[in-house]
Amino acid sequence: MFTLLKKEFNNFFASPMGYIVVGVFLVVTALFLWVFPGEYNILDSGYANIDGLFYFAPWLYLFLVPAVTMRLFAEEKKTGTIELLMTRPISSWSIVFSKYLAGVLLVLCSLLPTLIYFASVWCLGDPMGNIDTGGTWGSYIGLFFLAIIYVAIGVFASSLTDNQIISFIVAALLCFFFYAGFDIISGMANSGNTETFISSLGINAHYESMSRGVIDSRDIVYYLVVVAIFIFLTQTVIDRKK
Repeated sequence: MFTLLKKEFNNFFASPMGYIVVGVFLVVTALFLWVFPGEYNILDSGYANIDGLFYFAPWLYLFLVPAVTMRLFAEEKKTGTIELLMTRPISSWSIVFSKYLAGVLLVLCSLLPTLIYFASVWCLGDPMGNIDTGGTWGSYIGLFFLAIIYVAIGVFASSLTDNQIISFIVAALLCFFFYAGFDIISGMANSGNTETFISSLGINAHYESMSRGVIDSRDIVYYLVVVAIFIFLTQTVIDRKK
């Protein structure tokens, strides 16, 4: 499994796609945080925080993650290498999980450099270090968990078709639904309890909870359960093709 994981991860950077995803994410977030005027500009706001990163990142990942994962299975189906892969002495679960972990590692590669923003704000604070460290780390953890759900959704979408464009569209729509769709639906509910329940089915409610610096086990369980569901669905699709 490690060999396949290494192969998939190296493939990201063997083509421009991996560099484009990481580069676009860092450039766009840097522009909104440091260059473009507005409420999320760190220098204009007068507050020592990087809240803009955690506001824009979920929307950027909504497009960038599907762009990465769309090729994972779709390309193998189109080129016919999926049949060769299935004949190897490796389980379908190992194949799916290897591709999933490769996507997670790429997301991590895009997220780690943003720690420079945190270090910069830490130094610029008056006094130095005047930043909500707990809330910031909670937001980082929440953003990482949000991204791993996006990757799981993207891998699942890629397993459904041999067309990368269709895979991208399906993954982006599913990611949008899980991030914002449940909030939209909950807004139509008449009962407060119903609204809260529907909202809790979406990513955003748990992401906002972690952004406050409170790492609740219920939020972590939610993320892991959703990831497990999509990995299971992907394995089911691959087993049927097999």
